Amino acid sequence: MLSRRGVLATAALWPLAGSVTAAAAAPAIRVGSLPFGTVAWEAAVIKARGLDAANGFTLDVVKLAGNDAARIAFLGGQVDTIVGDLLWAGRLGNEGRAMRFIPYSTTEGSLMVPAGSAITGLKDLVGKRLGVAGGPLDKNWLLLKAQAKDAAGIDLESQAQVAYGAPPLLALKLEQGELDAALLYWTYCARLEPKGFTRLIGSDDIMRAFGATGSIALIGYLFEGATVSDKAEAIAGFARAARTAKEMLANDPTTWDVVRPLMSAEDEPTFAALKRDFLAGIPRRPLATERADGERLFGVLARLGGERLVGAGKTLPAGLYFDGAGNG
Repeated sequence: MLSRRGVLATAALWPLAGSVTAAAAAPAIRVGSLPFGTVAWEAAVIKARGLDAANGFTLDVVKLAGNDAARIAFLGGQVDTIVGDLLWAGRLGNEGRAMRFIPYSTTEGSLMVPAGSAITGLKDLVGKRLGVAGGPLDKNWLLLKAQAKDAAGIDLESQAQVAYGAPPLLALKLEQGELDAALLYWTYCARLEPKGFTRLIGSDDIMRAFGATGSIALIGYLFEGATVSDKAEAIAGFARAARTAKEMLANDPTTWDVVRPLMSAEDEPTFAALKRDFLAGIPRRPLATERADGERLFGVLARLGGERLVGAGKTLPAGLYFDGAGNG
């Protein structure tokens, strides 16, 4: 038989055991994160500030090698969510997968040129060495080509010397003078600015030229419908935690102490540029407005890229945007 002291000692452990059981019972949300990607920044804040536990889930960060690996892991069910492209989500949805999209960022890429460049407008790209990140069907490239055709009457694909490649390589080639201009993702643009490079035109400017009423979140957290059904409350909690993490980064400078070690910002100007552009991209518009602008852009890109880019669908699938109840 247990002594009175033994009973009391055992009883003292009951609350702890209960809390461990409750923590173990919290559904896990597995998010895929790329090396140096901003998803890792947001995830670090969620974990450091306990936002996952506070919102009824446990955040597991799965490190992935690149965009292709992220898509494979997502489609294969190795992760619950990745940050992906609205167009890809729309395409999968139109092919029969019940996709859900939570806006992540409105910050997009830009066309970068060196300081003092003779390239001051799109017409000046004729004959120039132009690097393009993301390949021939990248949405930013399609939009830039369309804008060049509409605004300057030039066909960049045939009238410029186009080189497709990985963003780090293209940024390096631009720095070394082997390219005259490069269309890069925003983090690479931010890193080039302190070195004197300037933005000739941004994707956000082009989207507005094609009818967008504001800055569109073209990337977001993607979830499969089956995952939403299984973990609806946890995903709603994840969406709240992600919003809270962004607001902390926007309003509490000390939160950046959590993120700074992950940013590979070698100096203060680079850190400031990355911080500025991340905060500028926080989505703040109603989902209905996002959806309306997303539809406009989907139509433009369906015209520009055709079925190879957006699939057979002509509009975004119903219910794509996650509103906390699985509808959009």
